[in-house]
Amino acid sequence: MIARSLVLGLGAAILMAPAARAQDGLVTYRSMSPELALELARATLASCQKSGFQVAVAVVDRFGTVQVVLRDRFAGPHTPPTATGKAWTAVTFRTNTTELVALTQPGMPQSGLRNLPGAVILGGGMTVEAAGALVGAVGVSGAPGGDADDACAKAGIEAIRDKIDF
Repeated sequence: MIARSLVLGLGAAILMAPAARAQDGLVTYRSMSPELALELARATLASCQKSGFQVAVAVVDRFGTVQVVLRDRFAGPHTPPTATGKAWTAVTFRTNTTELVALTQPGMPQSGLRNLPGAVILGGGMTVEAAGALVGAVGVSGAPGGDADDACAKAGIEAIRDKIDF
């Protein structure tokens, strides 16, 4: 009887083990919907427009894939790829690009980041987090300086804060 109970218990454990391993093989994560990414881009663009800046805004997901790009009608032709590069850089290194400007100066240990393909180390790229999880980034290009690009990005993030804080 004890042997039979042991065999049944061991059999049940063996049958349950593959299911547990299968679950460990799946990952879940938070992600912005396309609608929320568009809302973020629009709010960011509107903030820059209020300040009189003609810019491009890009929103990328947590993997750096572009979700939205908006370009104001008089923003320079370089602004869409620059905004996209800033957003990609911020999400890739999980750091706002203004912080990366200081961290990657010549002579600093991270200075080599400036040489990586696609990295845009200029102010204006900001990560977007929801409940402590990285969900994407927004990049702005075209305002007169990285600090102005940052201000627009911050305003855009604040405009959707109630939809990402849960």
